[in-house]
Amino acid sequence: MKLARSIHQRLTRAYGVRRNVQVGQRFHLGAGSILWAPRSLVIGDDVYVGKGCTLEVDGRIGSGTLIANRVGIVGRCDHDIKQVGTPVRLSRWVGDHPQDLSDPVEIGEDCWIGYGATVLSGVKVGRGAVVAAGAVVTRDVAPYAIVAGNPAGAVGARFTPEQQAEHEAMLESRRRK
Repeated sequence: MKLARSIHQRLTRAYGVRRNVQVGQRFHLGAGSILWAPRSLVIGDDVYVGKGCTLEVDGRIGSGTLIANRVGIVGRCDHDIKQVGTPVRLSRWVGDHPQDLSDPVEIGEDCWIGYGATVLSGVKVGRGAVVAAGAVVTRDVAPYAIVAGNPAGAVGARFTPEQQAEHEAMLESRRRK
């Protein structure tokens, strides 16, 4: 069974990890997920990406992050919608013009992006933040914030300031081992 899972994971990665994507150690990619970047997407260690996800954006995803099934992390301006006289389908595309149309996304370490959430390019999701299922993240998320809704807004905090300090210390201690 372990061998079958290993083979399945290799095949999933071979299909799903596309151009300009670098993944860290102990990376998991769920079936049907696609990762692609116009220029560069760097994914840290111990990152889990669930089934059916689309990550097509430049940027960074920090170590220890959990991305649930059906999440989209995508560009907000992948097509030049202001190109007069050209149908959107035929307009300038980020893959051909990444220097003009790509805004990197940054997802910090130890984040959780919930089922079916969408994170648009140009956004920074702070370390330890939680994005609720179905949320649409259009602006930056503070570290350890919990956001929900469309557009996503803060609905709480993951930890009290004291718990956050303790959590950070414990993670640092774990890293040194």
